[in-house]
Amino acid sequence: MFKKQNAMENLFKIFSLIPGIGKKSALKVLYYILSLEKEKVLEITDAIINANRSIKKCKFCRNYTENDICKICSNEKRDKTIICIVENPNDIRSFEKINSFFGRYYVLHGLISPTKGIGPKELDLKDLFLKIKNNDIIKEVILATNPTVEGETTARYIAKFLKPLKISISRLAYGISVGSEIQYTDKMTILKAIENRNRL
Repeated sequence: MFKKQNAMENLFKIFSLIPGIGKKSALKVLYYILSLEKEKVLEITDAIINANRSIKKCKFCRNYTENDICKICSNEKRDKTIICIVENPNDIRSFEKINSFFGRYYVLHGLISPTKGIGPKELDLKDLFLKIKNNDIIKEVILATNPTVEGETTARYIAKFLKPLKISISRLAYGISVGSEIQYTDKMTILKAIENRNRL
């Protein structure tokens, strides 16, 4: 619960909640916002509110989009036989930059992490399994979760449930160093990781 009278402290706390922003960065953003003219602040808040209202998850891949189906899923030139499973939408941006993967994606919006109270149910993995099971076109699933403990746990869990479907299951090669995140990895490393992916 935020304090009613301490607007500056409340705003600082809100910025501090954003992933990847520490206290120093939160202070920089805070003072930047306070230095702006009222009209500019209203423009920023209107843009945030509009995005929150209009942007939703694609009904196929769960990437963010303003339409029911995102641009990638609605693109008939994409290879419908390959699905690349990623942790978050930022990872899709990273794969698209290499301009060498032409399949489709599925966004988990998180990873299995018992310490954080996130399990298969919270990730709605049942939705993923049903979409793959009911789609005869899919021939390969690439597990592109980050090479972390949570990423490996999630990949193994998904692979276990997909194996009975008798489709090809692969994991990104370890060109991406253990503990790193795909969204911060350079294009060449991502390219090699997907080209040399390992079959499970």
